[in-house]
Amino acid sequence: MDRRSVLKNTGIAGVLAAGIAPAVHAQTAIRWRLASSFPKSLDTIYGAAEVFSNQVKAMSGGKFEISVHAAGELMPAFGVVDGVEKGTVEACHTVPYYFFGKDETFAIGAAIPFGLNSRQMSAWMYEGNGLKLMREFYAKYNMISFPGGNTGSQMGGWFRKELKSKADMKGLKFRIGGFAGRIVERMGGVPQNIPGGEIYQALEKGTIDAAEWVGPYDDQKLGFNKVAPFYYYPGWWEGGPQVDFFINQKAYNALPAEYKAIIAAASSHAHVDMQAKYDVRNPDALKQLVGAGAKLRPFPTDLMTEAFKISMQVYEELSAKNENWKKVYADYAKFRADQNLWFRFTEATFDRFMQGQKL
Repeated sequence: MDRRSVLKNTGIAGVLAAGIAPAVHAQTAIRWRLASSFPKSLDTIYGAAEVFSNQVKAMSGGKFEISVHAAGELMPAFGVVDGVEKGTVEACHTVPYYFFGKDETFAIGAAIPFGLNSRQMSAWMYEGNGLKLMREFYAKYNMISFPGGNTGSQMGGWFRKELKSKADMKGLKFRIGGFAGRIVERMGGVPQNIPGGEIYQALEKGTIDAAEWVGPYDDQKLGFNKVAPFYYYPGWWEGGPQVDFFINQKAYNALPAEYKAIIAAASSHAHVDMQAKYDVRNPDALKQLVGAGAKLRPFPTDLMTEAFKISMQVYEELSAKNENWKKVYADYAKFRADQNLWFRFTEATFDRFMQGQKL
């Protein structure tokens, strides 16, 4: 079989699916470093980078290796984008909204309050204009992005005291990731942006009153239920938060075409794999947490309504003063409206019916 003909006609994905090794034997061995924003203990979200790395190595026949380093090993959890931008490391795995302080537009690449769910986010990225628009923005920071996971809709977090209305947000010291803190602040709360590995100590010592992370599987590992009994839902600021691989643009451009295709395939695999793991592991973890005494509570309706109102106001304000945000959010908002209408008649109706049945 002529390898060149196969590659030309089917592409790298087809070649890999057919079980035919691409002609990577002639490529120079490449070694990269990837800095994660997560601790190793969080095997699902941190583990997505290892899944990615293993796929790259396997598909390149061992010629392309990427070593994965946990938060704090090479640089702080929130220093990874600077590391990629400057070329200190070739890649990182992180949640874009951690870096909204550089520009609020980073948040759209992950999740914004009352935004897209995980399926809609992937649709916007892969078939809508999401990947194109976000890459245009990230290019300003000398890096290219690849979707690298999604947790699915998250829980609302752990609280020391019960929330009975929106008034209980006043003065609440709340660990909440990234951009959503802007909304919490306008509601009277005091947002705290703390890396995952440091949340438990802050909650235990009373430095903060509440904390959100991801969901039952990770939250159980971090032990939040031991220091805060009330477990709220849903995480209205993270309907479908995407995690990304950021790669230094110069390092990426230097790759041969075959390795670029491998990067794309490996990241897509890790992207799907992460949410599949969360969807499998969260139900059992939630049962265990409730069995151990966690008190499940929905956020008060007036709190949700107020948060939605403030979020829409903030988005309008940002569109008036931040051209990067305006360009990306205009497309995102239209996509969200169309998706919300579609899901209303299909996914949402089906889910509501099924959740009312005895299974």
